[in-house]
Amino acid sequence: MSRNVPILGTLAYFSLKFLGIEIPKSVVIGKDFELAHGGFGVVIHPDTVIGDRVKIYPGVTIGRSDIHLPIKKSKFSGIVIEDDVIITSGAKVLCKEGTLLVRKGSIIGANAVMLSSSNEGEIWAGIPAKKIGFRENY
Repeated sequence: MSRNVPILGTLAYFSLKFLGIEIPKSVVIGKDFELAHGGFGVVIHPDTVIGDRVKIYPGVTIGRSDIHLPIKKSKFSGIVIEDDVIITSGAKVLCKEGTLLVRKGSIIGANAVMLSSSNEGEIWAGIPAKKIGFRENY
């Protein structure tokens, strides 16, 4: 509702910012989105789409990896987090060009630095993140 009523959306945005969470009003968020443990330190790029039942832990960053370039020179177009994804504490999901996709049911491990798209149900960890397994029964 807060995204459909401009004044409520603005109040929600600044309330989250006060709590240490940066989620611009342009971020599309699906049903049952959860910021685990209050989501302190979460930063999400404005060109992000988040699916249903996504869970994000504190300290997660989702955004551009080419921040040294002016936005007009960037080839970044966005990040899509599909349904049933879990992004754990401190993980970074960063895209340099095009659209990075975190596919349905994927898990991004703690402090991982995800620089490429995943396939459905994969578990990623490390710096840079690599596929380390598959998630069952999500």
